[in-house]
Amino acid sequence: MTQRGPAEFTPPPECPVFEPSWEEFADPFAFINKIRPIAEKTGICKVRPPPDWQPPFACDVDRLHFTPRIQRLNELEAQTRVKLNFLDQIAKFWELQGCTLKIPHVERKILDLYQLNKLVAEEGGFDLVCRERRWTKIAMTMGFAPGKAVGSHLRAHYERVLYPYHLFQSGTNLLVDLYVCLVCGNGNDEDRLLLCDGCDDSYHTFCLIPPLSDVPKGDWRCPKCLAQECGKPQEAFGFEQACRDYSLKSFGEMADSFKSDYFNMPVHMVPTELVEKEFWRLVGTVEEDVTVEYGADIASKEFGSGFPIKGGKFKVAPHDEKYLRCGWNLNNMAMMTPSVLTHVTADICGMTLPWLYVGMCFSSFCWHIEDHWSYSINYLHWGEPKTWYGAPGFAAEQLEAVMKKLAPELFESQPDLLHQLVTIMNPNTLMAHGVPIYRTNQCAGEFVITFPRSYHSGFNQGFNFAEAVNFCTVDWMPLGRQCVDHYRLLHRYCVFSHDEMVCNMAMKADSLDVVLASAVQKDMQLMIKDERELRDKVRKMGVVRCELFEYNLLADDERQCVKCRTTCYLCALTCPCRPGFQVCLHHAHDLCSCPVSNYTLNYRFTLDDLYPMMNAVRQRAESYDEWASRVTEFMEAKLDKKRNVTVFRVLLEESDQKSFPENDLLRQLRLVTQDAEKCSSVAQQLLNGKRQTRYRTGGGNSPNQLTVEEMRSFVRQLYNLPCSLTQAPLLKELLNSIEDFQQHSEKLLSDEVSADSVSEIESLLEEGSQFDVCLPELPLLRERLEQARWLAGVQQAENLVSNPCGLSLDSMRRLIDRGVGLTPHPSTERTMARLQELLTISEELEEKAQALMKARPPESFETLSSMLTQVDGVPAYLPNCLLLQDTVNRAKGWLQEAEDLQVGGQTPVLSSLSDMVLRAYAIPVRLEPLDQLEVLVSEVQAWKESAAKTFLIKNSHFTLLEVLCPRWEVGSSLKKKMRKLKGECMSSGKKKLVKLDSMSDVERALSDSKDSASAMFTLAEVRLKELESLCALRAANESKLLPTADCASLKVCVCQKPPMGAMLQCELCRDAFHSVCVRRPSDPLDPEAWLCPLCLRSTKPSLTKIQTLLASLQRIRVHLLEGDALRYMIERTVSWQRRAREVIDFIFRFSEIHSADGLSSEVEELMVEGLLLQVSVPETQQLYRLLLSGPPTTDTSHTEHPPYLTPKHSSPQREVRSVKLYAITSAEKKAKRRMNREEAEIRDRGMKPKSKKQRMGTKKRRERKAASVSASDVSQSEDSEEDMTQCPAENCLQPEGEEVYWVQCDCCNRWFHMICVGVSAELAAEEDYMCVTCSTTNTGRRK
Repeated sequence: MTQRGPAEFTPPPECPVFEPSWEEFADPFAFINKIRPIAEKTGICKVRPPPDWQPPFACDVDRLHFTPRIQRLNELEAQTRVKLNFLDQIAKFWELQGCTLKIPHVERKILDLYQLNKLVAEEGGFDLVCRERRWTKIAMTMGFAPGKAVGSHLRAHYERVLYPYHLFQSGTNLLVDLYVCLVCGNGNDEDRLLLCDGCDDSYHTFCLIPPLSDVPKGDWRCPKCLAQECGKPQEAFGFEQACRDYSLKSFGEMADSFKSDYFNMPVHMVPTELVEKEFWRLVGTVEEDVTVEYGADIASKEFGSGFPIKGGKFKVAPHDEKYLRCGWNLNNMAMMTPSVLTHVTADICGMTLPWLYVGMCFSSFCWHIEDHWSYSINYLHWGEPKTWYGAPGFAAEQLEAVMKKLAPELFESQPDLLHQLVTIMNPNTLMAHGVPIYRTNQCAGEFVITFPRSYHSGFNQGFNFAEAVNFCTVDWMPLGRQCVDHYRLLHRYCVFSHDEMVCNMAMKADSLDVVLASAVQKDMQLMIKDERELRDKVRKMGVVRCELFEYNLLADDERQCVKCRTTCYLCALTCPCRPGFQVCLHHAHDLCSCPVSNYTLNYRFTLDDLYPMMNAVRQRAESYDEWASRVTEFMEAKLDKKRNVTVFRVLLEESDQKSFPENDLLRQLRLVTQDAEKCSSVAQQLLNGKRQTRYRTGGGNSPNQLTVEEMRSFVRQLYNLPCSLTQAPLLKELLNSIEDFQQHSEKLLSDEVSADSVSEIESLLEEGSQFDVCLPELPLLRERLEQARWLAGVQQAENLVSNPCGLSLDSMRRLIDRGVGLTPHPSTERTMARLQELLTISEELEEKAQALMKARPPESFETLSSMLTQVDGVPAYLPNCLLLQDTVNRAKGWLQEAEDLQVGGQTPVLSSLSDMVLRAYAIPVRLEPLDQLEVLVSEVQAWKESAAKTFLIKNSHFTLLEVLCPRWEVGSSLKKKMRKLKGECMSSGKKKLVKLDSMSDVERALSDSKDSASAMFTLAEVRLKELESLCALRAANESKLLPTADCASLKVCVCQKPPMGAMLQCELCRDAFHSVCVRRPSDPLDPEAWLCPLCLRSTKPSLTKIQTLLASLQRIRVHLLEGDALRYMIERTVSWQRRAREVIDFIFRFSEIHSADGLSSEVEELMVEGLLLQVSVPETQQLYRLLLSGPPTTDTSHTEHPPYLTPKHSSPQREVRSVKLYAITSAEKKAKRRMNREEAEIRDRGMKPKSKKQRMGTKKRRERKAASVSASDVSQSEDSEEDMTQCPAENCLQPEGEEVYWVQCDCCNRWFHMICVGVSAELAAEEDYMCVTCSTTNTGRRK
């Protein structure tokens, strides 16, 4: 660690800065009096004129030449100068000893010899420090690190450099006279004999103290000559004048060049802070020697002021003439009426006449106060800123004491050092010793004002031009007299005679301002009192000779006291022995040694002359004094004697009427009155509550609103005012109400936040808003209200009564967002934490639920159900979880439906299966039965595709169901709707026919069928419509082809044109078609029935194929509309095939097809119905051939049945019954056949009509059945008898046991197991039973 350098400079606080308005700026003295209470506390202040106040620069630049002062910066600072003086003494000592002083270095730093010498002296001297080994302590005090043997180095340097000088100062060297070699007569060692260059005395080098090791090479002085040379008094320090004369331009070039070179940057770019720190660093260092020049104290009278003056050489523009008369023009300011310096007769350069200052970077003005402790004002015309430091007037003696303490050597030789303007001290040092210091940067166009006895100093930031002058106001008068007494003690000359100025003002008493007259009267009292005492003292001394002497006619330097240099005016003592010399009466003993009787008292006024002058001034001030006494009395009145504010207004009016000047008392009276009026207005406003409250307007604190503490202070202020106000007691009562409100608020705020406290807080806020006072509880109450409202909102959101759905995520987020902006409180924090936790849990559950809903592949039902268990107990509205719940419920219902479908035993319907599959697709759950259902549906779809390939013609416009179902519209009637069919059905019970006008009606009817019987019934109804419409169509088409018809208007074929050329006739619809419009038969010679495109609806597969299709559908076990239609088609085909075989067999047996018209028509109808079938059976073509060619010839011996009429296919009943064609549907034939069948049953069985046994053994049933069979059936084989014992139901359950319940069809007499056809014993006893086949057949008969 090296020796510590000076600490970095810390700028003092800023002084006040005032920016007067034009109105305030109009009167400079009134404005200065106004700001004086503030500014005199800091000693200096800065005034910025209004922006438009810009006086022209009037100085004659060409004529301005000056010789600046040379300033060495490290010699300015007091402590640094002490160090330099000490080093000069040491250097001079060694120089006279013939040696050159070389300052040693320690730790690579120059050793501070002054500090080392001072510390050793404080520790008791060299011998004591060595004896007690204090060198390490001294090294640490000087800032060196311990442990590096620095103390030994310091001892060696002290012993070599400073100790000889210390011995010399202590007088030890004077003992050398005893060792004069010439006296001892010892002539040896001539080479060690020294000859003094001052007195030629001889000394051996080893006889000197301290002894010299070698003979000095330069001049050498003996100890006597050395003591004489070093004992000379030090010359007073002062600035040297430069050798060069500068013009303003050349000085500016030099100044700018210096600054730019020093900081290595353009002058305008150097920060003021950097210049300030560098200045104080240079001032405090010994090693660096920086020299600058300062053009100070240049007389404006010689070269012209910077401000324009009347009669000056500078020609003022018309618009700038206002600056000639402006009070802020420094040429006018000192001599304006409010300044007492107007009563000083002589022109004082620098005080009543401005001085000019041309500065450069680092040029400075040292600590000083103005002459006679007057005011000063400085204006910076242009250039770079000037940095100021100031101390208030009350700290002047403190600053002087600190500087004397820190640099006593300087004040010993120059007691009035601070009046020489040559010494500066770092403001940080002064502040460290308790001196208040303030600073400011004065820029171009700104004023700096210093107040009486305020020390100030500073330096220039660069090249600039300033102007300064002094002035004195009335308040300065007492300080001016104190300053004269202070100067007398310092033996400092006065710039002007204070007594002379006072007397001059007294002689103009009639024209004096009353305030000034009062001040002059008080000053004259002190002056006359001191003068009377001094004259009495001189008279007692024995001075009897007195002479009138007009000292005002002498120059100031000719009437100074020879002792204290005070300017004499009222009187002085002279002696004939010393003509031209005088002393003031304070130093009467210091005139000369002559007898006092020789002295003469020269006086300007007798005491009798002075009293009338004082009385005249008193009379001038009496009216003001009487007014002032009343003001003082009222201002100092106690509480019970205070006057109303109106009395103070009257006093102000009186001062205006009598034109009392502006002074402290009047300002105080005006201030008190204004304060009282303002307090009255504010108090009334507080009482009335006129201003809208912040709570109502939603605003913040008003800048003019009082706090409660301020209101307490305000109430105290009301009672402390010199006057009384009627609002004071009322405001006190209001304050009590406010304090009650505060207590209530504090109690509420100390309680826990509750949602139930909203109304109470609102009422408190409403009460507090009535007070026009800044209540700190109001924002806290608003915060508490927001907290309570927030808690109430949370409580309401969680209330299931008002919010049945629960707390939603958005509500939680909104509440949390609102809660984030609330002021933290444990209650809200707990609720916030609970909400945040609930939101986190809810969001996690929502995310999980959403993820489960969107999972691909879907999650299982168990996974979703387990997820729902986590949701239970969460008090929140969770849409995704609710959707998940709904999904689980739907999945559960779907699974239950699928289970019921599997367990119920019912054959499922395709539409139900498809709907279940589609619904399963909409449920985002992995449903185990879905795969089975999809397979089942795909099998059904595959079956439908197979059926479509089997039946549908390529590019057919018919659907599979339309092909399989009987046609409800035939031929041209496809474009028209059939009329409604009405009738009754003789099935098991009677019901109305369903409306079957379109395919959609048929599909709806089939879909509504609960079982196969209902579906068969519906299809039978459609078949009836098919036959009816076909009969009508055939008749219509045959009728239009009669020869009587008009062929031109006849519309035939698909093209709907008249017949022409080769024509083809459809065997089904009997319509004619052009051979070119339709497809011809593949083999014209083959007698096959030809069908038109409208009648040929399918490929008509064989019965075997469709039976295979039906069998595959039955294996699938799905209820399909197409399956019902296919089953009906097969039953219809089988039924028709059976009838067709019977007819063909009958015809072949008896050859009667043409025996009667009825039989031929019946065969044709049977053939037509066969053509309607969408199944290819050989009977259709056989009937067609029979109709075309007739039956074969009858030969009983050689009769051969066709291949399809084998005994296996023959029925025993066909041979005994007449052929019954169910296509004949007349009501008479049906009724007759029904009656005959019933009578035969009654006759053969011996039973009552419409009754049959419900329970019968197998053997007995066979006997009864055999009895009903004719004799021709005896030849039937046992195989056919075995067939009779079997149930003909489609899906026989084959029941076993002794007792098996049977039921007989009332139409075909076939027996069925009751359990196979779903008939109960009660129903069989009470109702007729008809099998499915008979139901279909009878439906066709009903026509």
